[in-house]
Amino acid sequence: MKKTFKTIALLLVASFISVNASAQEQKAPASPPATATGKIKDATITINYSSPAVKGRTIWGGLEKYDKVWRAGANKTTTFETDKDITVQGKKLPAGKYNFFLIPKESGTWTAIFNKEVSNTNPFNYKEAEDQLRVDVKTKPLKETQERLVYKVNKADFALEWDKISVPIAVK
Repeated sequence: MKKTFKTIALLLVASFISVNASAQEQKAPASPPATATGKIKDATITINYSSPAVKGRTIWGGLEKYDKVWRAGANKTTTFETDKDITVQGKKLPAGKYNFFLIPKESGTWTAIFNKEVSNTNPFNYKEAEDQLRVDVKTKPLKETQERLVYKVNKADFALEWDKISVPIAVK
């Protein structure tokens, strides 16, 4: 009888621990980390970012304000890395790792920023004096809504796509 009672008690404790452990499992983050990588000519390009979702919100001019420096992702600062010197929109960018920012505009060209201060993972501590390169870029409309922010590395450019906008940035 004592043996049966001990077995039942042990099973109850084990099931309680199992239920408690599964209740504490973490949910997937709202803006999960992501990486885009690829080759453009001889250069390997790697972009690390967090990928927020539209979730029915107004993105451009709403969640992401016009004429303000934006981290081009969510959570931490987006990083852009190239293992070779490249040209971006016709301007030289030395090999290295950079924080990547955008300045969205309601109309006209947006500004893409490659910032040298990669130790700063807090996008709200952006310092213009640390910019390595700023270039103007034209946006393109997407045919369908891109629910989750994504970067793509293509043969001649990389692009941010989110909501109804693509921001292609030429690289050679």
